[in-house]
Amino acid sequence: MSLELTDLRYPIGKFSPPEHYAQAEMDAFVDRIKHFPAQLEKEVASLTEEQLDTPYREGGWTVRQVVHHLADSHMNAYIRFKWALTEENPVIKAYDEKKWADTPETKALVQLSVALLKALHDKWVTLARGMTANQWASLFTHPQTQKTFRLYQVAGMYAWHGDHHLAHITSLKKRMNWK
Repeated sequence: MSLELTDLRYPIGKFSPPEHYAQAEMDAFVDRIKHFPAQLEKEVASLTEEQLDTPYREGGWTVRQVVHHLADSHMNAYIRFKWALTEENPVIKAYDEKKWADTPETKALVQLSVALLKALHDKWVTLARGMTANQWASLFTHPQTQKTFRLYQVAGMYAWHGDHHLAHITSLKKRMNWK
């Protein structure tokens, strides 16, 4: 894989989960999750329909698909948080994100998913800010990899996930000289 393709796929690098966490790190993850929908809205607000339907890289999703993917992915993450908080090490439900990126609503206005992300992140942040240290250590298991994830790792992953896809959009805008 060429360096350019790697950079386009992972413009901020790959996620590396923390082994342990300090409260300050958790607070920073939650702050990033809180502010993400407004940042996303700002970056896509001025894009035309043609620009929204431009892939961020060759063979990649369009900006529109990325926005709708973010809503789908973050909804799943929120539900996974709830499962981990209410069940003993649940095995979560996996989903095929590539197939989800091709369902009919992924052609809809991006404002649909931006509005969903705003409400979802408000609820997610309210949940996260009320969690105890023991709750942050709650875990779930992914059915395909059989790996377990603690909620503090998941919070870091989704703070990164938002930044990762936001960088797909901002780097495309920069390369295409879009305002």
